[in-house]
Amino acid sequence: MIAGLYAITRETDDTQQLLRQVEQAIRGGASVVQYRDKSHDVARQHEQASELVHLCRKNNVLFIVNDHLRLADLVDADGLHIGQADGSLREARIILGYDRLIGVSCYQSLDMARRAQDDGADYVAFGSFYPSATKPLAVRAEPDLLQQAAHVIHRPIVAIGGITPANAERLIMAGADAIAVVGALFDSDDIQDTARQFAELFMDEPED
Repeated sequence: MIAGLYAITRETDDTQQLLRQVEQAIRGGASVVQYRDKSHDVARQHEQASELVHLCRKNNVLFIVNDHLRLADLVDADGLHIGQADGSLREARIILGYDRLIGVSCYQSLDMARRAQDDGADYVAFGSFYPSATKPLAVRAEPDLLQQAAHVIHRPIVAIGGITPANAERLIMAGADAIAVVGALFDSDDIQDTARQFAELFMDEPED
């Protein structure tokens, strides 16, 4: 369900450019798209999320909304991703039901991931693993955390934060089921090719 390249959008008021960029990411192999918009422009959020959910459905790609429970429900997104300050998992589950996914940011905390799993999260995310321009003040997590989590977390594990095609393999080998990427993907000169580079990392057979 949650696996491979997990593309997180850049905030923009250019909806057509956003759609073009996401389509390129999907063509390159993104299996999940998260819409992230921290502005207070409700009309823009609804327009963009509605367009993106259509694009993702057409391409059999999961569409996740970051933070906004009401928006996720309104556009019939495949799921919602919440952080520590984005409302409760219980409330999200009541609104969205059990047919839609809910992911939880657990930062560098294995205990938080355990609680999220116990409370019914469908996947957990750890990070930032590397310096991130999107969240420069984010707490740092070490790759060893993924190895520890793989033994006790029985949900897909997502790694996030400053990840590039050059440093992603270490996280995948450590136990990440998916790699969440913003800048390295959408700031790339060739989004489709960069997405392909990420996606191919999940196709390689592990060495003996």
